[in-house]
Amino acid sequence: MQITIHSVRFDADQKLLDFTTKKIEKLLQFDDELISSDVFLRIENASDKLNKLVEVKVNTGFSELFASKKCESFEEAVDLVQEILVRQVKKNKHKKRLV
Repeated sequence: MQITIHSVRFDADQKLLDFTTKKIEKLLQFDDELISSDVFLRIENASDKLNKLVEVKVNTGFSELFASKKCESFEEAVDLVQEILVRQVKKNKHKKRLV
């Protein structure tokens, strides 16, 4: 699966990029036919405590899955988005079998 990570309004360090890539690659355990994913890491309102936004769009070939989460840290947001996407991937894989 091709993973593209976009950091908006800041430069992400390599540790964050590696962490994000590792978490998104784990989706392949549930469906090995995933084509690509676009990950957007954003810092929104700097004065707000929950200002780290992570949005992920996954192209399955069958449909597009999307999840976003806003948290205090990017790592926490990536973890939560991954959990959401795992559920969506499982549901999507089940739908593909029925078609």
